[in-house]
Amino acid sequence: MQGCCPRNCWSSYKIGKEVTEKLESVSGLIGKGHHFDVVVAEMLPRPLLDQQPMEETVGSEMMYDRICRLLEDPQVGIMGLYGMGVGKTTLLKKINNDFLTTSSRDFDVVIWVVVSKPFNIEKIQQVIWNKLEIPRDIWESRSSKEEKGAEIMRVLKTKRFALLLDDIWERLDLVDVGVPFPLSDAQNKSKIIFTTRLQDVCHQMKAHKSVEVTCLPSEAAWTLFRKEVGEDTLNSHPHISWLAKVVVEECKGLPLALVTLGRAMAGEKDPSNWDKVIQNREINCEEVIDLWIGEGFLGEVHDMHEAHNQGHKIIKRLKDACLLESGGLKERRVMMHDVIHDMALWLYGDCGKEKNKILAYRDISRLKQAQEIPKLKETEKMSLWDENVEKLPKILVCPNLKTLFVCGCNKLKGFSTGFFQFMPSIRVLDLSTNGNLIELPIDQIGNLVALRYLNLSCTRIRELPIELSNLKNLMTLLLDGMESLKIIPRELISSLISLKLFSICGTNVLSGVEETLLRELESLNGISEIRITICTALSFNKLKSSHKLQRCISYLILFNCGDLVSFELSSSILKRMEHLGFLIIDSCNELNDIKIKVEQEGTQSDVTLQNSIVARENHHFHTLRCVVIHDCSKLLNLTWLVYAPYLEQLYVLDCESIEQVICNGVEESLDIFSRLKYLLLNGLPRLKSIYQHPLLFPSLELIKVYDCKSLKSLPFDSHTSKSNLKKIKGEESWWNQLKWNDEAIKHSFAPYFQMHNSPSIFRRFRGAQN
Repeated sequence: MQGCCPRNCWSSYKIGKEVTEKLESVSGLIGKGHHFDVVVAEMLPRPLLDQQPMEETVGSEMMYDRICRLLEDPQVGIMGLYGMGVGKTTLLKKINNDFLTTSSRDFDVVIWVVVSKPFNIEKIQQVIWNKLEIPRDIWESRSSKEEKGAEIMRVLKTKRFALLLDDIWERLDLVDVGVPFPLSDAQNKSKIIFTTRLQDVCHQMKAHKSVEVTCLPSEAAWTLFRKEVGEDTLNSHPHISWLAKVVVEECKGLPLALVTLGRAMAGEKDPSNWDKVIQNREINCEEVIDLWIGEGFLGEVHDMHEAHNQGHKIIKRLKDACLLESGGLKERRVMMHDVIHDMALWLYGDCGKEKNKILAYRDISRLKQAQEIPKLKETEKMSLWDENVEKLPKILVCPNLKTLFVCGCNKLKGFSTGFFQFMPSIRVLDLSTNGNLIELPIDQIGNLVALRYLNLSCTRIRELPIELSNLKNLMTLLLDGMESLKIIPRELISSLISLKLFSICGTNVLSGVEETLLRELESLNGISEIRITICTALSFNKLKSSHKLQRCISYLILFNCGDLVSFELSSSILKRMEHLGFLIIDSCNELNDIKIKVEQEGTQSDVTLQNSIVARENHHFHTLRCVVIHDCSKLLNLTWLVYAPYLEQLYVLDCESIEQVICNGVEESLDIFSRLKYLLLNGLPRLKSIYQHPLLFPSLELIKVYDCKSLKSLPFDSHTSKSNLKKIKGEESWWNQLKWNDEAIKHSFAPYFQMHNSPSIFRRFRGAQN
C-alpha cells in the first residue's frame, strides 16, 4: 500500500473535515446574498492625472519653459505643438507629468488621449469616459456616438479640464467628441493641448497658439546620441567616432532621428554600416522620377511626360504621409528623413535579413578588404562616393548588381579596363558629379546591354564613345553640365532606339554638332522628352520648324546665341510646346525683342512694348512654370509673360536695359502673375516698374530685389495678398526710398522686409532659387 495512501492519515482527515465545514459556510452566505435587492460598491477615486512613462529629456528645457509660459496665458485655451520628429510627444508628457501636477493649476481632471491616424471618435470618447468616471449604466445607455458626445459635454462643462491629444494628423471635431471649445474669455480656463506634424492642422483645430517644436542645439544632440549609442560602440573603431558626428549633424537636431538611429547603431562596430546612414538625401524631384523610370518602378513607360506626372503624384502622396519632406529648392526638391531612409533600407533587405542588398562606401579603400568580397557578390544596389579617391579597384565582381552610383569622386579620372566586366545585370549607372572624370572604358561600356539609365552629368568627358550605340535598351541619357563635351559621334544618338528622355542642358557642344543632334533626336520614334541648350539661331529655327521636337521640349535654354536678334514664337508653336516647363535665356546680348504672334480668326497680333495685349482667354503657356532671363543687355521688357498665366518662378538678372517687366499699355488684369511664388530682380539699373497697376499676388511667397536703383515702387495696394508672403529681401537703402500710395500699405508690408545685401554674380545666377 506504500505510495498509494498519505503517510499521516489523521492529518489528512482533519484537513478534509475543515474543508467540508468551510464549503457549507460559503454556501450559506451565497444563499443569504440572494435576498438583497441592491448591491452598492464604491469605485476607488481615480487620480487627477495619469503619469505618462518617459525617459529623461535632453536639451528641451528652453522649449518646455516657453510652452509653460504660454499655457499660463489665460487667453490661450487651445495650443498646438507641431513639427516632425522633434520630440513633441516627449514635451507633451512632460507637460502632463510636471506642469499640470502643480496645485496652482487647480484642474479637476487631466485627460491623455493618443489620437493617431485614422482617428476613431468612439475610441477617443471611451478614453474620456473612463477618466470622467461616468457611471457605466448611464454610459452604456447612450447607444450612439452622438449621445455619448452629449454626455461627455454635459460633464466637462461642469469641470476645469486639461485635455492632451497626442499625434493628430487631421482636423478632429471637438464637438463631435463632446469636448467644449475653450474660449479665450471663458471663466473655467480649461486647456486643450495637442501635437501634430503639420502646421495646417493647428489652423484647422483653431489653436489660439501654434508652437513649432524646434530641433536640439548641436551640443545637446551629440549628448543624446552618445547616450543612446554607448561609449563602447563609439570607441570601438577610430573611424566610428567621426562617422557618429556626421550622423548627428545630418539628423539636424531631430530627437526622434537621434534616438532611433542611436539605438539602431548601438553595438554596431563595423564602419561600413555607419557609412550607409550618412548620405545626403536631398534630391531634385525630376531626378527621383528619372531614376524610378530607370529602375522600372513605374512599370512600362511609353510617354515620359505621363510617367513624370505619375511620379509627381506619388511624391505628393509620400509627402502627405510625411515619408518625404520638401527640400531646399521649394517644391522642386525633396529629402527623406534618416529614420524613414533606414526603415526603407531595412524593408528592402527583407526586414534586415539580407543586409548586403544595398551597400554604400564613403571610404572606397575598404573595397579591397577581404571581408567585403562576399558582400559585393550579394549586392543589388551600390553607392561609391569618396572625394579623395584617385583610382577605383580594377575589378569588382558584382553578378547581381542592378544599380551603381559612383558620384562625387572629384579626383577620379577614369575606370580600369575591366571595372564593369563582372556587372552583367546593371540597369542604372550614375557617374555624375565626378569633376575630373575625362573618359569611359571604351571596351566595356558598350557591353552593359541591360542599361536603361545613364547619367554622365557634370563630368569632364570630352567625347562620347561610339560604343554607347550598343545600348539598345537605354531609355534615359543625361549629359547636363558637361562643359568639356565637344564631340558626339554621328548616328550615336539615332542608334539608341529605346531612348525616351535626352537631356543636354548647360553643355556647349561645337557648332554644327547641335544641328545634327536635333535631327537625330527628331528621327527617334520613341523620344518623348528633351531638355536642351541651344546656342545658335540656326538651331533655334530648326526647333521652330519641327512639330515633333516642339512636343518633346520640357526644358529649353538659349545660351550665348550671339546671332539671335529676335525671339519670336507663334501661338500655334506654343500650343505644340505643351510640355515646356522651364525656359532660360542667358547671355544673348543681341536679343532685343521677344514676340508672341497670336493667331486668332485669321489675324495676328504682336506682343511688343508698343502693342496692347489682346484676347488672352486662350493662354498658350499652360505648363511654363519657371523663367530665367540673365545677361540680355538689349531687352527692354518681358511683356510676353502675360501669356504665361501659370508661371511660378521668375528670375531676371543683369539685364541693363530693362525698364519694365510688364510694359505700359497692357490692359489692367488682376490675373497677371496670379500663380507667381518667387520673384528675383537683380542688377537691373534702369528698371522702373514691375507693372503699372497694383496686383493681387495671391500666391507670392518671396521677393528679392538687388541693384535696382530706379525701382521706386512695388505693385502693391491694400488688396495685395499677404496670405502666403514670407519675405521681401533687398538692400536697406532700396527699401527706404520706395514710394507708397498710402502709409498704411507701407506699414502693412514692413514686417516682411529683411535687409539682405546683393550676392556675388556666381551665387546670384546659380543660386537664384535658394
